[in-house]
Amino acid sequence: TGYYGDGLNAIIVFAACFLPDSSRTDYNYVMENLFLYVISTLELMVAEDYMIVYLNGATPRRRMPGLGWMKKCYQMIDRRLRKNLKSFVIVHPSWFIRTILAVTRPFISSKFSSKIQYVNTLAELREMIPMEYVHIPDSIVKYDEEKCIKRRMRTSCLSNDPEMASVEQE
Repeated sequence: TGYYGDGLNAIIVFAACFLPDSSRTDYNYVMENLFLYVISTLELMVAEDYMIVYLNGATPRRRMPGLGWMKKCYQMIDRRLRKNLKSFVIVHPSWFIRTILAVTRPFISSKFSSKIQYVNTLAELREMIPMEYVHIPDSIVKYDEEKCIKRRMRTSCLSNDPEMASVEQE
């Protein structure tokens, strides 16, 4: 959790890599109580506008929340919290997250859909919000660094490829 802007609006950081494994026998119970905890915390913290930053990187598939759970969460959030949410930033979005959001878009309000933003790197996130008030877990920082190294290697490999170099010059 952190703050942004002159009025110190809340930034809620949610790291999916810390969610419980879906193979737990008490998974539904844990997820339901986790959601209730998050909502009660939001209701206490959020008096005005706020932003949610969802850290998706470094999260194995078995720890990602299911579509049913996300739908239930959305339906249970009261109108004031939905209205005061200024943006829902998804950092390191996977194809799975993008697909789920694309499939559910017709069932979500267009106002909420317009608040969703995808950010591929922590550097992009830094351009959007002041990071001095936001704690990013080490596993996410490491994931971001590895992803950036792979991206740079891919880019340099393409520029060293004579066929790609000729395409770039055209």
